Amino acid sequence: MQLETLKVFCDVVETRSFSKAARLNRVTQSAVSQQIRTLEKRFDRKLLDRAPRAIHPTPAGEKLYNAAREVLKRFEDLEAQMREESAEPSGPVTVATIHSVGLHELQTHFKELLRRHPRVNVRVVYRRSDQIYDEVSSGEADLGIVAYHKERRELIAIPFGEDKLVVVCSPDHGFAKRQSVKLSDLDGINFVAFDRDIPTRRAVDKLLRDAGAQVQVTTELDNVETVKRAVEIGLGISILPRAACRQELAQGSLVAIPIADGDYTRPISVLVRRGRSLSRAAEALLDVLAGEKALQAVSDAAK
Repeated sequence: MQLETLKVFCDVVETRSFSKAARLNRVTQSAVSQQIRTLEKRFDRKLLDRAPRAIHPTPAGEKLYNAAREVLKRFEDLEAQMREESAEPSGPVTVATIHSVGLHELQTHFKELLRRHPRVNVRVVYRRSDQIYDEVSSGEADLGIVAYHKERRELIAIPFGEDKLVVVCSPDHGFAKRQSVKLSDLDGINFVAFDRDIPTRRAVDKLLRDAGAQVQVTTELDNVETVKRAVEIGLGISILPRAACRQELAQGSLVAIPIADGDYTRPISVLVRRGRSLSRAAEALLDVLAGEKALQAVSDAAK
């Protein structure tokens, strides 16, 4: 029996999907089905219940999954130990990130990574927050970057930084000349918002609600780039991370006004799947993003 077959089986159990397991292992869905049939023939047991919406292990499948996961973990640990003193980190690492951080806050870190480790190849994919949690959990992404992280048992959240929130408007808006703006001043004003399921939207809604300000949402959009464009053309103001607006502020197409009520920030976190042995390339990127303490936190969680 090959380790690859055990890994495919574990991926099917964890993702509840033959197609996702196929993508993770870069094989066809029929190849995954064949490997599952081979295991069921070897053990003379049905290992998976194939329900219409999801796949679940049978009692025999659960036993095999627990044993296989232990075998794979021990082999991953062995590989990590063998590589520990080996050559320069190299190879691909996939990062799933929200637009506002990926487009505006990671480039400096990527340049530093390539300066230190030129053989590492970073692949960046832009996703909504809920997709990032799922892709890091399933192993499709090595690392994830989100705002206002929510706890999930299978994930470790490592602090990455904080973005200062500001009121953003077009240069010809009535707020543009102000030194600061109170949140209560936004009551009744036209407002460009993120979609309701985006964590930054929920956080901004709470800030406004606590200040007693009820804005008039003119449009709801799914990423910071489209929000900025809507503000530029005068559809309303918004509350955004200042770091995501640097280019527009420098060009003069947007104006950022401090919030007078307090110093409000948006926490950013790096997500890693708990218990996963990161590749040398992923470890190198995590070190650049969050430092040695992050690597130690991942190592401690794997014990």
